[in-house]
Amino acid sequence: MKQILEFFPLLAFFIAYYIFDVYVATAVLIGATSLKLILLQLLFKEIERKNWIEFLIIAAFGALTLYFHNDSFIKLKASIIYCVFFCVLLGYQYVGQSIPQKLMGKDIPAPDHVWKNITYGWAATCLLAAASNYWVAFNLSLDTWVNFKVFGLMGLTFVMFIFTGAYLYKYMPKDEEPNKDS
Repeated sequence: MKQILEFFPLLAFFIAYYIFDVYVATAVLIGATSLKLILLQLLFKEIERKNWIEFLIIAAFGALTLYFHNDSFIKLKASIIYCVFFCVLLGYQYVGQSIPQKLMGKDIPAPDHVWKNITYGWAATCLLAAASNYWVAFNLSLDTWVNFKVFGLMGLTFVMFIFTGAYLYKYMPKDEEPNKDS
């Protein structure tokens, strides 16, 4: 359920863009992100820090987009969010804490160097996503950017998680086979 809520604002933006325009879609994105926070609080009794960061950036850049009637602000939003995540991942790693390890380390007992490599991989993916979003946003059409934002960046994230799973596979706990003598 939480994963569905994560994609809800993006899906709402995408649909509103193709029915109306980027400005209505931006207002819908702000509203859908606000609704996501409310639902996270009601259903899970907590809102993670990353959700607050996303909301603040979406609200700020969405408001600038609507106020100045300039889509450049909303186009920058994704790159800024990815840059923030890049800095957070590396900042935590610098002080000796791996965010991927905090998220998955209780379930997957991998060595510290593995978690460090995953952190760097996630950070590199964030940097690639930020740069790609910026390039597409300011060099290609608005339609191309919207499609890239929804499908390209989501695809990049999906590929990152597949690589993470493959890299962690040998450290994942194995299911014990039932005793054949019983």
